Amino acid sequence: MDLRDRERGLSTVEVVILAPVMILFILVLVALGQLVDGRGALDGAARDAARAGSIQKDHATAMAEARAAAEANLEDVCSGPVTVVQTSRGFEPDTIFTVEVSCEVRGLAMLGLDIPTTLTASFSSPLDPYRRSA
Repeated sequence: MDLRDRERGLSTVEVVILAPVMILFILVLVALGQLVDGRGALDGAARDAARAGSIQKDHATAMAEARAAAEANLEDVCSGPVTVVQTSRGFEPDTIFTVEVSCEVRGLAMLGLDIPTTLTASFSSPLDPYRRSA
């Protein structure tokens, strides 16, 4: 029996063993990519929410506009509700309007791993001295 006869079928065994490992590795990379994309989207949503709220005349409208801006940015990223909380004090002229935006992103759920991944981002924007009057 020569060497070629003994190694016959070895490539098939390697493919059968390595293919699932490679597929799993690619799926983990995709899931982590979604987490990175979710982080970027959350940072952008926090920025937009803070800016949308900082140009409003009153606090109630500011929070409503901040929520609307964050939800619009995150509708394709979050798997649950988007939470927007003001973390700065008051809504007085010449102060800073800071919001914290959080939501649960898909991430590893696509792999069948039910690991809740809640991301949070915060951003501040100065209250515009020429805010909307109506």
